[in-house]
Amino acid sequence: MSPQQLLFGLTAEHPCSYLPQQQERLVFTLPEQPLDTDLYQQLMAYNFRRTGDQLYRPYCLQCQACQASRVLVNEFQLSTSQRKLLKRAERADWHWKFCPPDTVAAYYPLYQQYISEIHADGVMYPPSEEQLASLLHCSWLNISVIEQYQGAELVGVILLDPMKDGYSAVYSFYKPDTELALGTLAILATLFHSQKQQLPFLYLGYFIADCTKMAYKANFRPQQRLIAGKWQSFD
Repeated sequence: MSPQQLLFGLTAEHPCSYLPQQQERLVFTLPEQPLDTDLYQQLMAYNFRRTGDQLYRPYCLQCQACQASRVLVNEFQLSTSQRKLLKRAERADWHWKFCPPDTVAAYYPLYQQYISEIHADGVMYPPSEEQLASLLHCSWLNISVIEQYQGAELVGVILLDPMKDGYSAVYSFYKPDTELALGTLAILATLFHSQKQQLPFLYLGYFIADCTKMAYKANFRPQQRLIAGKWQSFD
């Protein structure tokens, strides 16, 4: 099946969860269609992302702020602050591993704490086990994760979709009350793993310049952003 043969739905307009002054609507693949990694890769070139078994993208009337972003893995350079963070993390016995996802039960306490303390004002609050299960499962794709540890304690999880040219970072959650910037460390660990695998890109999802929760992605460079259908470079 080609992207042109897929059936899509369109949500009604509703307040944007990233830019409160804007109205958001999404176009999404309808259920029970034979999606696969090839279609996923093709649709990512049209600004699509994955949630559960479905693919979606913003389709807003007055706003084009959501720009897909990807880091050029082999050209990535650590910033001074990232080097300092890695040194602090090493002293704090931080380490990570790449693996298949564990069970909902294994991750839910961490996920529940993260949503309740970091995103209590967002669309994913209140957290639920069903919500987490939908993040960890896709019937047509083998999801991977990178788990972060401080000593023996699990302190962070980032969900990764394998693509032909790299990984797509789908979602990250971590222990809120820590001195380490675990969100940044999750991306750095994924970049290190991608370098070992000799993969060219790490897709970070949407960069939104006027949204603090999304603008941090600009800290990983060089990167490209999908603007007006073309990948444009930012050094």
